[in-house]
Amino acid sequence: MRAGLAIVATLALGSGLLMRGLVVDRFVFQPSPGMQVVPENIGIDAEQVWLDSEPGLRIHGFWLPARGAEVDRALLFLHGNAGNASHRLPNAAALADLGAHVLLIDYRGYGLSEGRASEAGVYADARVGLAHLVETRGVREERVVLFGRSLGAAVAVDLARDRRLAGVILESAFSSASDVARGIFGAPGAWLAHGSFDSQSKIHELRAPLLMLHGDRDRIIDPRLGQRLFESAPEPKAFEWIRNAGHNDTVQVGGRRYFARLGRFLDQVAPRDSAR
Repeated sequence: MRAGLAIVATLALGSGLLMRGLVVDRFVFQPSPGMQVVPENIGIDAEQVWLDSEPGLRIHGFWLPARGAEVDRALLFLHGNAGNASHRLPNAAALADLGAHVLLIDYRGYGLSEGRASEAGVYADARVGLAHLVETRGVREERVVLFGRSLGAAVAVDLARDRRLAGVILESAFSSASDVARGIFGAPGAWLAHGSFDSQSKIHELRAPLLMLHGDRDRIIDPRLGQRLFESAPEPKAFEWIRNAGHNDTVQVGGRRYFARLGRFLDQVAPRDSAR
């Protein structure tokens, strides 16, 4: 009898955890299918790429080469939870103008990528993106900078653990999905998201210089959650406020100063004249 009750309890717990995971995934991931922005239609030089994230599952992305054959540094662009990579093409092109190749990927279930998004899945997709830079494009890992925005910041933190990358840029980051959910839904939301996208528990494993940026008027990700994550990160690190910016307008509000700051960080952690 007791064994039977134990089996029922185990199944109930497992079902509850599964349902919790499904609810969190439904809330977190807001993908747009297709490709709404075509590079050549807006004058952007970008090559479409397909990467095998796992057997039978391909993800889509864009390779934006920097000007100059001598460029040997790259950014891996990990975007936020909504839309798709094509919406970030103008932003990616501006980053390439800083003198770094840019690989902008779509997670599974986003844009033209196959599959359905999950936390484990987007982490795997990011690893495949980094492998493509190193193995196919020939960029040494120590010359790669991760650029993660919002949800992409959590993906970047997971990918960067114990890797000797050139640097990591986190924009509009948060400590954990549980902390975000607590601010929106209270304790029930924190319980549902417990353990999900928990950058707070991972960032101490960072082995690369860190730059964090956050809009001081962000109403989606409480800036205090970004500061909390920053405080847990090892040195060297720097935090920059984007004054008068919210969550989705950091590029527009930050303008030239925003890109100048990113450019200085790039030149600091992956100097242009590095021996190849």
